[in-house]
Amino acid sequence: MTSAASPAYRRLSVEERRTQLLGAALTLFAHRTPDEVSLDDVAEAAGVSRPLVYRYFPGGKQQLYEAALRSAADRLEECFGEPTDGPPTERLTRVLDRYLTFVDEHDAGFSALLRGGSVVETSRTTAIVDEVRRAAAEQIQLHLGVPAPGARLRMMIRTWIAAVEAASLIWLDQGKQPAAAELRDWQVDHLVALLTATAATDPETAAVVEELLTRETASGPVGKLARRVVPVVGHAAHLLADAPDETTG
Repeated sequence: MTSAASPAYRRLSVEERRTQLLGAALTLFAHRTPDEVSLDDVAEAAGVSRPLVYRYFPGGKQQLYEAALRSAADRLEECFGEPTDGPPTERLTRVLDRYLTFVDEHDAGFSALLRGGSVVETSRTTAIVDEVRRAAAEQIQLHLGVPAPGARLRMMIRTWIAAVEAASLIWLDQGKQPAAAELRDWQVDHLVALLTATAATDPETAAVVEELLTRETASGPVGKLARRVVPVVGHAAHLLADAPDETTG
C-alpha cells in the first residue's frame, strides 16, 4: 500500500528535491559541526528517507557537505557585493553588516569551517574557503580603486581579511559580544589604521589613502576615527618630544 507521503515526493522536480535536501543540510551544518551531522539527520530534517538522500548524493555525507559548503560560500560571496559609489568606508560598513549577519546565522558551521579539523575536510573544501577569501580581497581592492595592487598593499588587504575572520571566531566564542555593530565599526577602523600605517612606507598605499580621503565625509567612519585618534597621537608626540634620542651619542 502506498503511503500518503509518497505523492509529495513525485511532485518535486529533480532540481527542487536537490534544493530541498541542500536547504535541510545547510540548516543543520549552520549550527552543528559537520562531524555531528549524519545523513539520517538530513533525511529527517527534509522529511525523506535516507536512501533518497543517497540517490541525490551518491557520494554520501562528503558530497552533501561539499555541495552545502559551495552553496553557503556563494551566499557569503554575495555579502561582499556593493555598488562602487559613495564613501568607501560606508560601503564597507554595509558589507560587514551582511557578513556578520551571515556569521551570526551560521555560528557553529562558520567556526568549524574556518578552524578546520573536520573528518569531512578535504582539499576541495579548503579550496572553496580560499575562493571566498580571494573574492573578499578582490572586492576590497575594487572599493579602494586598485584592482591590481602591489605586494605591500595586497598583503595588507589579505592581513585585514584574516583579522576579520579571527575576530569573528573570537566574537562567537565570547557569546557574540560586543554587539555586532560595535565589532563592525572596530573592523572598519582597523582597515583604516592598517592603510594609514602602510601608507607611511609604501607610496602606492599613500596614493590610495589620499584618494580615499577625497571621497570620505567628516561625519563618516574616517572622520570619526580621526577625531578620536588625533588627541592620542598629539599626546604621544608631546611625550616623545622630551624623550632622549638613543640614536645620538
